[in-house]
Amino acid sequence: MSETLSPDPANLTPSLEAGACLGHNGGHANHSNVTREDAVKRAARASQPPLLKVEGLSKRFAVSTPGKRRGAQLHAVEDVSLQIAPGESLGLVGESGCGKSTLVRLIARLLDPSEGRILFDGTDLASLPAKQFARLPQRTLIQMVFQDPTDSLNPRYSARDTIAEPCLLLSPMNRHQANERVDEVAQQVGLPAELLSRYPHQLSGGQKARVGIARALAVKPRLLILDEPTAALDVSVQAVVLQLLDKLRRDMNLATLFVSHDLNVVRLLTDRVAVMYLGKIVEMGSAHDLFEHPAHPYTQALVSSIPGLGPRQRLQGEVTSPIDPPAQVCRFASRCPTVQDRCSREYPPLAGASSSASAVTSAATAATAPAAKAARASQHVAACHFARWPGAMA
Repeated sequence: MSETLSPDPANLTPSLEAGACLGHNGGHANHSNVTREDAVKRAARASQPPLLKVEGLSKRFAVSTPGKRRGAQLHAVEDVSLQIAPGESLGLVGESGCGKSTLVRLIARLLDPSEGRILFDGTDLASLPAKQFARLPQRTLIQMVFQDPTDSLNPRYSARDTIAEPCLLLSPMNRHQANERVDEVAQQVGLPAELLSRYPHQLSGGQKARVGIARALAVKPRLLILDEPTAALDVSVQAVVLQLLDKLRRDMNLATLFVSHDLNVVRLLTDRVAVMYLGKIVEMGSAHDLFEHPAHPYTQALVSSIPGLGPRQRLQGEVTSPIDPPAQVCRFASRCPTVQDRCSREYPPLAGASSSASAVTSAATAATAPAAKAARASQHVAACHFARWPGAMA
């Protein structure tokens, strides 16, 4: 069974229209084409108090490894701080094993952190045990769309039962009210009513993805975590689902945390991007700044892997072990092409360029006052002693 719903070109957002194939043609959309309306909205979001504010979040797992001392710990997430404003989309990228999934599970309160705070609308959710959080009203505020729509659906539940389940478990709705909510959210995600009685094996990949999205939206969350929501879908279906997610975010003013290995998708669909390496945030900034002017050597290597962006930078050396890594050593030092002695003596803080360098903005964002305000509000920071900032390159 194939996905029968296709995107309407008239409804494509400017970002998706700029890369309708989501970068699979090797093209490179120019973020200087951002519209004045988008810039004003981003500036307005930046001026609001953050919906989600993560401070010093860490997660360590006890491990038993031959040759390691007893009590060794794997540092999956280390001292991560970030924030997301209402209606904002933050992309999270990094190679496999960097800690993205662990960070997402911490924020979604599926795991308890070793230390740090997770402030959601001013309330510290990290102080609530994960098992207890599952039964609290706050559970409805943070929902997740999982990577594989097939594995995340109960094969014994119809689409209607799947979407209604969180309504019945997490809200005071009765069965009749839950069914009304199912009909409403199914219409929002473009799932025909005749498909609601079907089971997962009777649905196409795109239709199952819509069921997963509808389930997450059923309890009206304020933050939606998207864990590679299209990775298991055919390329022909990915654009349809991604367009839907982007439209829902804009229409509902949803904050989203978008995790993906597809850098083109992240570049086109998010406002800001955070780059992770071995449990640490090594660079963060607006999507335009980070992809047009990557400052950290690791980000530069990632961006160079996008087809059509010039020569590929291949990293050499061995990945540092995440088991009790030296606190004072940069975790990227063993693979960094510009490593120097200082990198093994002093871990670089996450910091921005000098005031003169940070004043460099694209011609498009400098064209209007609201756009310039949006550019200033999105601080570009990197954890590197020798970050390459615009205007300061040799």
